[in-house]
Amino acid sequence: MAMRIVAESARLLGAPRLIPIASAHIDGALYHGDSGTLFAERLVEGGARVAVRSTLNVGALDLMGCSRIRLEEPQRGMARRMMEAYRKLGCEQSWTCAPYQAGHRPAQGSDVAWGESNAVVFCNSVLGARTNRYGDFLDIACAITGRAPDHGLHRPENRRARLVFDISGLPPSFLASETAWPVLGSLYGREVGNAVGVVSGIANHPGEDALKAFGAAAASSGAVGLFHIAGVTPEAPDMETILAGPEPEAVIQVTPQMAAKARAGLSTAVASKTIDAVAIGSPHLSDAEFCRLERLIAGRRLAVPIYACTGRHVLASLEQDGRRKRSRQAGSSSSPTPAWW
Repeated sequence: MAMRIVAESARLLGAPRLIPIASAHIDGALYHGDSGTLFAERLVEGGARVAVRSTLNVGALDLMGCSRIRLEEPQRGMARRMMEAYRKLGCEQSWTCAPYQAGHRPAQGSDVAWGESNAVVFCNSVLGARTNRYGDFLDIACAITGRAPDHGLHRPENRRARLVFDISGLPPSFLASETAWPVLGSLYGREVGNAVGVVSGIANHPGEDALKAFGAAAASSGAVGLFHIAGVTPEAPDMETILAGPEPEAVIQVTPQMAAKARAGLSTAVASKTIDAVAIGSPHLSDAEFCRLERLIAGRRLAVPIYACTGRHVLASLEQDGRRKRSRQAGSSSSPTPAWW
C-alpha cells in the first residue's frame, strides 16, 4: 500500500523514477481527525515498518506531563492511538518540529523525505540534504518504502538560485538583532514565493538559530523549501557558484523601510497596551535559546506567564542540571510562573 502511494505520487509529479532515501521526518502523526489514526493503524496491521531512520514531528498530546491537555474524548483517545501506531511502525519518539536539534542531521547531498515546513527548509538550506515538502501521509509511505519520487529539490538543477535577495543596505545593528532574521524571513517568503533565491550582503555567519528563524518565517509566509545565503549555507560558497545563470532573473534590494513594514505586518492585533501571556518556541527552542531566555528573565519580576515550547531532547538537558526547576521559580512569589514545555 505504501509503495502504491509513492509510485502514484511519482506518476502525478512526472518523476522519471524513484530514488532511495536516507531518512524521513514524519509530520503525519499529528491528530487532525480519525482518518489519520485509522490510516496509521492499517499500516501497522499490515506489518509495515519504516525502512530508514524516521523521527516524529509534534503530536496532539503531551506525553511527559509538562502541560495541561485540553483535548477531550473521544478525540484524545484517537490521538493517543495515532501516536502509538507510529511508535509501532518503528519511528523515533522525538516529537519535535526541530529534529535537527535532536541529532537528526542528514549528510549534505543525501536524499531524504521530510515533512513540516521549518524542518524541510532547514534540512535543505542549512544542512544541504535534499528533500521536497512532503505532506501527510506521503511522508510515512516514503519512510516505509525507503523511496521517494525523483522530483523537485531532489534534483541538483532545481536547487540553483534564480533571484538575489540583497540585504547589504540594512544597518549592521539591525542585522545583529534577534528580531532581524524572522522579520527578513517573513519578507523573503512573501517576495519569492516558492522560488529558490540567494541572500547577499551578509558579513558574518548569523548562527543556526538565526537561520532557523529565517527559514521558518520564509516557509510560512511563502512556500519556501530552500534558500541560500552567499558565504554561509553549504551550497553557496559564493554568488557565482549557486546562481543558475550568469545573471539572476531578479534582484530584490531590501531597504530599511521594507524591513520596518515587514515587522509591522507581523502583528494583526488592534493596538493594545497590555498582553496576557508570552509564548515562544515555534520552531522549538534550542538549548542556546533557553540560556539566553534565562539570562533575560534572571532577577526580574514577571507580570505575565511565559510559555516556552521545546522538544524532549532539550527538556532532558534542562531537567538534568536543574535549570527547568529554577526557571519555573523565576520572578517574585506574586508573579506568574513561567511554564516550560
